[in-house]
Formats: sequence, C-alpha cells, structure tokens
Amino acid sequence: MASLIEFIQSRWDNLLEAALVHATYIVSVVVVAIVIGVGSGILVRNKPLAREIVLGVFAVFLTIPSLGLFVMLVPIVGLGFWAPFVALCMYALLPIARNTVAGLAGVDPAVVESARGMGLTNRERLFRIQLPLAWPVILTGVRVAALLTAGIAAIATLVNGGGLGDFIKSGLARLGAPNSAESMWVGTLAIIVLALAFDAVFIVIKKATTSAGIR
Repeated sequence: MASLIEFIQSRWDNLLEAALVHATYIVSVVVVAIVIGVGSGILVRNKPLAREIVLGVFAVFLTIPSLGLFVMLVPIVGLGFWAPFVALCMYALLPIARNTVAGLAGVDPAVVESARGMGLTNRERLFRIQLPLAWPVILTGVRVAALLTAGIAAIATLVNGGGLGDFIKSGLARLGAPNSAESMWVGTLAIIVLALAFDAVFIVIKKATTSAGIR
C-alpha cells in the first residue's frame, strides 16, 4: 500500500492529465450517443420493423471485439483520439437507444390518449408527456453507456488515444520491473473511481430532473 501511495504521489500530474483525457472520452461519447441513440429511439418507436433493424445494428456493434474495432478504424481516422471516440460511440448506442424505446413503450397509453383529447399535437405529446415519463428509463441507459465507455476507453492507449489505460500499458510493458504492478493498479483503480464518480453524477441528475411521482 505504501509503495502504491508513493507511486501516485510521484505521478500525480500525469495521473490527472490521463484522467482528464479519460473523462473527455466519457463526456463526448455520451453526448453524441444520446443525440443519436435517443433520436433513433424516437424515430423508430412506432415502427416495429425499423425498430428491430436499428436495435439489431446497434447490437452488432457490441459484438465487435473492441481492440479489433479500434485497429480497424485507425486507417480511416488515424491514430489518437478519433479512432477510440468513434468506436466508443458505436458501443454506447445500444443501451441508450434500447432504453429510449423501452421507456416510451412503457408510457401508459391512457395518459397519451388523455393528452390527445386535450388537443396536444404529436410533437407536444412526445416532448411534454412521453419523454418526461420515459426519462428515468432513458437515463438508466445513459448511465450504462457511461460505465461501458469508462471501461472500454482503457484500450484507447493501444492506438495512442491516451487516457488512464496508459498506466496499465506502461505497467504491462515493464512487467516485473520496479513499479510495474503499481502502474497497473493505479490505472485500473483510477478508471473504477472515475466510473463511479460519473455514476454518482447521473444519480444526482436523475433525482434533480425526475418528478417525485415517477421516481
């Protein structure tokens, strides 16, 4: 434990820099995945065939080995940030889109019909009734996507994408040498802490944006 603390202290600036890069992946990927995933879920919510196709394609993305996908993207977008970013966006789409569809499908039809009877248009029913009621389910999908991104982003280091995976890669490259184990432990634990921090943020967001009646 003492050696681990000493290693953190000696690499603190590098650790913060790597954590910032890792957090950038999580935030940027989740934002893009929300736009695409929620948008796709809304568009196909009432179209069974289109819904199965879209969710099926997003599910296929998750079956592609992460390292293989990162490497395949390198010739297209190059080394560095973009290959991991695109791959992580692909992985984050399914939980968000699936939960969007499930959340909207779970809205009580009687509530929607009541809104229709009050003269609300389709757009008004969607944004004023259906999405607010489906929001807790959608946000759960976003939380899953964020945690998924936090873990898989560790592989970004293998295509010069940076992040906390740098510490794991450095430790593996020097396996058996002094501080190699500490480097791997620090990278792994930092990813876990960062993921839990983001999850805590989403818990706060859920409480702040969900009315007490539908929590």
